[in-house]
Amino acid sequence: MVNPYVQTGFRGRFDWGLVGAKNLAQEVVIIAVVDVLSFTTSLTVAVDNRIEVYPFRWRDDRAATFAKERDAALAVGRSEAGPGEITLSAPSIRAATGVRRLVLPSPNGSTISQAVAELGVTVIGVSLRNVNAAADWTLRKLADQPEACVGVVAGGERWHDGSARPAVEDLWGAGAYLAALAERGLGPLSPEARAAAAAYTVVAGDISAELRACAGGRELIGHGYPGDVEVAAEVNLSEVVPLLTDESFTNARQLQK
Repeated sequence: MVNPYVQTGFRGRFDWGLVGAKNLAQEVVIIAVVDVLSFTTSLTVAVDNRIEVYPFRWRDDRAATFAKERDAALAVGRSEAGPGEITLSAPSIRAATGVRRLVLPSPNGSTISQAVAELGVTVIGVSLRNVNAAADWTLRKLADQPEACVGVVAGGERWHDGSARPAVEDLWGAGAYLAALAERGLGPLSPEARAAAAAYTVVAGDISAELRACAGGRELIGHGYPGDVEVAAEVNLSEVVPLLTDESFTNARQLQK
């Protein structure tokens, strides 16, 4: 029996989390990882600032050694950060000076990116900030591969017991990118992908307010990080396309020049 979760027959596909990503990776040539609050938003901010970003699995004791070996700064947990230290928070990355390389662990987007890259699939980071840039790059990348497929993975979040929790902001980010791909002629989209694209159209007119009102936005605001939500709502203000090459993300559009 053919694996139904691979969504065979559709060029644009959508799923959730690491397991979904591994399923899609069986047939697609590009995986776009979407983790709006906060990994891929912070990733685009870092790459905007010409910082090379190393994704790393969350809560891995080897992170400090890994960063030291690469002469890179290590992002720490928000609650652990001292003045001026970099965290997963996008404003802390935007404010950083003199940083050229950054190890950026996260429980969802970073972990998924690293794991999928190990499967040999091209991985890009997509947030609401770089939807159009990512869609344009993707179509150029696939221009000579008319049958090639794209998988879009919403990172989601975790409940306190470690189980997966769908995060609507990631659904919106994935849907925005899928809608942009469809507008540029990539199709057909799977039912799952069409549903994600439709979800974004509902909130596109006031995405800033919707991000503040959703559970993930309320959580960050409640913990004192409203700036994270504000940066996440900067729709299409970034022209970068973070591409994971070897161990790190750099701007794919720079690599093409």
